[in-house]
Amino acid sequence: MKEPMNLTGKVVVVTGAARGLGAELARQLGAQGARIALLGLEPTVLAEVSAGCPGSACWEVDVTDGEALTRVAAEVEDRLGPADVVIANAGIAAGGPLLLADAASYDRVIEVNLLGSIRTVRAFLPQVVQTRGYVLQIASLAALAPAPMMSAYCASKAGAESFAHSLRAEVRHHGVDVGVAYLSWTDTDMVRGADDRGLADRSKLPGVLSRTYPLEPTVVRIVEGITRRAPHVYAQRWVRSLQYLRAVIPSVVARTPTREAVEAEQRIRAAGPEATTPVGAGGAADVLGRTRRS
Repeated sequence: MKEPMNLTGKVVVVTGAARGLGAELARQLGAQGARIALLGLEPTVLAEVSAGCPGSACWEVDVTDGEALTRVAAEVEDRLGPADVVIANAGIAAGGPLLLADAASYDRVIEVNLLGSIRTVRAFLPQVVQTRGYVLQIASLAALAPAPMMSAYCASKAGAESFAHSLRAEVRHHGVDVGVAYLSWTDTDMVRGADDRGLADRSKLPGVLSRTYPLEPTVVRIVEGITRRAPHVYAQRWVRSLQYLRAVIPSVVARTPTREAVEAEQRIRAAGPEATTPVGAGGAADVLGRTRRS
């Protein structure tokens, strides 16, 4: 087994760093002596997080903008040094049946969560090769267990997972390790926004699937995975068991009672197109940023 990586002085890039998982990752990694490059869409909030991470710096950037990411990557290297760790965390969520979903919002989920991750890694990978570093893709329970009314999010996370697994084989000979982090419902703005919107009714799910897990211990386990340069990181221990059930989960999901699908459609029709736009403060920031750029 490899010795745990000492994070002191390491340059760690975190996307989606203004809130939730990204912000807590920045804080915990910074507390271990890492120098954090915080990337996100909300400069004021990013600056507040950065203030609590000595030696860090922040950049406002849209992870779907490859050219902007390339510029930021060069600035990170100039200011902090080449990246030792890149955490592709930026993500948004929107729900509803494909039949009724706002098309732009649906496509944007996939663009941010999948293409944004790929473009982030592409921009920083030359540095990570130089440092023989580590890339961590933040995936989700959604990569393991597809869910109705969340097809864009599930597809994006499954794609991001597959991307990371493919990348691992491509860069291994460079001394670069690649990991995927899987987490269940965690107490973040996104999850609270999804609950407020009624994105997923978890009341009928088994105990571990119905719960919202606290943020800090979730991130503790992810940071442990980073120090181990682990290929798989399970933010809640029980999530690992779903790897062994992947072959049967789609069949179980397909047996979702028809009544639930009918009720969900009726609810979305009554609420209108806004019901299928991105949830939470992070989703709102992405919508606002697109509006400003258009």
